[in-house]
Amino acid sequence: MYLKKSLGQHFLKDKNVQMQIAAAIGDLKAFARVIEIGPGMGALTQHLVKDKPDNLYLIELDDRWAEYQKTNNAFMADRVIHKDFLKTDLTEILEYPTHIVGNFPYNISTEIVFTIIDHKDMITQMTGMFQKEVALRLAAKPRTKDYGVTSVLTQAYYEATYLFDVQPEAFDPPPKVMSGVLRLVRRKDKLGCDEKLFKKVVKQAFTMRRKTMRNSLKQMIHEKNISDDTVFNKRPEELDVAGFVALTKMIFTLNESTDH
Repeated sequence: MYLKKSLGQHFLKDKNVQMQIAAAIGDLKAFARVIEIGPGMGALTQHLVKDKPDNLYLIELDDRWAEYQKTNNAFMADRVIHKDFLKTDLTEILEYPTHIVGNFPYNISTEIVFTIIDHKDMITQMTGMFQKEVALRLAAKPRTKDYGVTSVLTQAYYEATYLFDVQPEAFDPPPKVMSGVLRLVRRKDKLGCDEKLFKKVVKQAFTMRRKTMRNSLKQMIHEKNISDDTVFNKRPEELDVAGFVALTKMIFTLNESTDH
């Protein structure tokens, strides 16, 4: 069957890599739900269905592969969901704890992560393949070139670990970029600040990543409240998640006191 470029299809043919990812996913029984996104021809699925798990769901947008999975894995035909993951009402299938897995289409991989974050109360883990530079960005540490908005917003809720590289030759057809497998594990602690404000602060701070917080956050805080506090003299790439949480609380408190 031909591939649909619009869906970013690159099928994983390397058996060793398939087994590495399956091993990284671990025991499916540890989760109430395991959801594979974009199973395609079943390169990864074949390793997940060996024990005929009753908690595995497949979400596949391509009608050809959705039908293929229903036929090939008839025991779970009613758990093959022929939909776009990003447009699926996940509340109908999520159960705590859920593990999201897959060889993600690279053109929507970041959106998949943000959807996972939106459902963080139910999704406790993710093991997925990304374009390498995206995976590195999600797992990046402060004071590195890859560290940015997606790094902070992801690591605010999940511990991110870059697991291993995957060469282009492992796919058919081979992509023009390196790939990498990433694991996210849900943090147990709550964020500890206003989540909407936190998101706004992080995004605004990185609009001018070379500038200090004093300059980039001017529109979010009253000028007279921007003290000589060292945090306002730092650049966003210097702050870790805890630093952004502290900054968000500071801005919330300062603006509250000014409004009253």
